[in-house]
Amino acid sequence: WYELFNLDQVGLSGMLMVKGTTYDNINQIPNQENLHGTLLSENVIGVIHDHYISFYLDMDIDGSENSFVNVNIKRQQTSPGESPRKSYLEAIRNVAKTEKDAQIKLKLYDPSEFHVINPSKKTRVGNPAGYKIVPGATAASLLDLEDPPQIRAAFTNNQIWVTPYNQSEQWAAGMFVYQSHGEDTLATRSDRDRAIENKDIVLWYTLGFHHIPCQEDFPIMPTVSSSFQLKPVNFFERNPILRSPPNLEKDLPVCKPVASV
Repeated sequence: WYELFNLDQVGLSGMLMVKGTTYDNINQIPNQENLHGTLLSENVIGVIHDHYISFYLDMDIDGSENSFVNVNIKRQQTSPGESPRKSYLEAIRNVAKTEKDAQIKLKLYDPSEFHVINPSKKTRVGNPAGYKIVPGATAASLLDLEDPPQIRAAFTNNQIWVTPYNQSEQWAAGMFVYQSHGEDTLATRSDRDRAIENKDIVLWYTLGFHHIPCQEDFPIMPTVSSSFQLKPVNFFERNPILRSPPNLEKDLPVCKPVASV
């Protein structure tokens, strides 16, 4: 397999990790769950596995002194007789003081936006300039936290981490992954719980894939992709595209015959 990287996207393709077996049909297998994979062809099992990619985002939003804000979206119940509505939505902004405040597990039914802001740079109406990370499809590790592969890959324990900038801390799994006992990972550094409010900070985003192989993946796997986005949040005074000149019909490409018949 291989991983094809863009600035905010990764695509997986290539040859699967497989193992040999004596089986050539699933009807021969007494307990299919014990395969830990899928019978892809005669005597070939594709093993269930994961892929995780950590993006290192050195955020400098209009300067180097930034803060991380977890903007939690909550339901606010109304009091009887207060409104014909039963509930509204409110945004609760929690500024991370230290690293442990910014260890984030994504939750579908407890939604948040994740902003990096410059508290000292404001728009004309007073909002701090910022950007937000918008996660795409991702996955979380299901391995036991004390399992050796998980100890080495402890950066997958959360989808988002924020650390103070340190030139020597650029690798989520440390410098020498296969020789690692987990002593130099993003998780061990983050557990120092250093101050990150109004500091030069780095945001780490972990993008993951669970992969249960299927026959269409063998022998060459089609590309599977996922991504995330960085979007401005009150960084501009208005929609910046309003300054763009309009597209006129004369600017559009038009097919013209090179000769008449």
